[in-house]
Amino acid sequence: MSFFLRLGNLEPQDPEARRRCGILSGGIGIALNLLLFGGKLTAGILTASIAITADAFNNLSDAASSVVTLVGFRLAGREADEEHPFGHGRMEYLAGLAVAMLILLVGVELAQSSLQKIIHPEPVSFSVLSAGILSASILVKLWMFWFNRGLSRAIRSAALAATAADSLSDAAATGTLLLGLLAGHFLKLPLDGWLGLAVALFILRTGWGAAKDTVDPLLGRAMDPELAADIDRIVLGHEYILGIHDLVYHDYGPGRAMMSLHAEVPADADFLEVHDVIDHIERELKARHHIETSIHMDPVVEDEQTNRMRTYIKHMVHQMGDGFSMHDFRMVPGQTHTNLIFDVVVPFEYEPSDSQIIAKLQQKADLELNGTFFLKIQIDRAYVKYEVNA
Repeated sequence: MSFFLRLGNLEPQDPEARRRCGILSGGIGIALNLLLFGGKLTAGILTASIAITADAFNNLSDAASSVVTLVGFRLAGREADEEHPFGHGRMEYLAGLAVAMLILLVGVELAQSSLQKIIHPEPVSFSVLSAGILSASILVKLWMFWFNRGLSRAIRSAALAATAADSLSDAAATGTLLLGLLAGHFLKLPLDGWLGLAVALFILRTGWGAAKDTVDPLLGRAMDPELAADIDRIVLGHEYILGIHDLVYHDYGPGRAMMSLHAEVPADADFLEVHDVIDHIERELKARHHIETSIHMDPVVEDEQTNRMRTYIKHMVHQMGDGFSMHDFRMVPGQTHTNLIFDVVVPFEYEPSDSQIIAKLQQKADLELNGTFFLKIQIDRAYVKYEVNA
């Protein structure tokens, strides 16, 4: 669906592009689902088929889902205000969650009716008109799946992905209804109940996946590793930047993200020049990824003794296991001992407590450094799936 983005020369993460795509998807969904509702309701009345009538009201609920999608994208496109200084972008996630809940509701209702048909099978009415309407409905729903999936991939939208999943579920449900209709008429086999139950399970699985995709960003999921790697590359590509750490990312909706990170810079550098480089990095990240970024400068002392001890501590921390890293290293000499001050990043899945980690590192340092160095350690957790500059 990149053709739609090209119409307005818009970027996929541009809020205006997302708003237009959401309105387009919602408008088409409302129109087609109301058309399918009218056709199936007419066929259901003419053939006295309860199943087709129920499927018609399923399309009516899909039209309501499209209204939710349309309203959600319109609200998500609103500018930030005094009460919502980070904008309304998460309304898109809430719209996707509402659609996912409707998918799950349809799955539950279909499962209940299918179990009733299995327990109490009924003869299935058949007519060429009803079969034609169901076939046309399947084609329309498959086209809607293709259309919404294309839009969702173009702008990376969980809400439109949920809408696409809903269309595919509807096509499967209607296809099962058609198969049951044909089997009952030509083979005299009461398969509609069993087929309906199979489709209900498929719909429930689809709805669960769609709900998870929209709930994760609301709860606060980890940054995409590819995005983290690109940010790492951009920041380290500038003069004076020796390393980065403490990268924290907040998702307030597609195209509305905020981020903070610490950039390590030489302690003896001209801080006016370094500050100018930091400002340029923040503007570059805003232009490339639509992320409002705040960068904290960490001065790094580089002399022979400090560099040697930093290398040793980094190696010692890495020996703790995969995912461990160290940053913010400083040496503070004293009359009787030297304090080594640094932060250690620990993977979330690592079970020992912070105090156990610190004790283990101190014990190792005592054995290898003759007890003349005291470790002052701050334990951190990584907010990205890998620790940059580990």
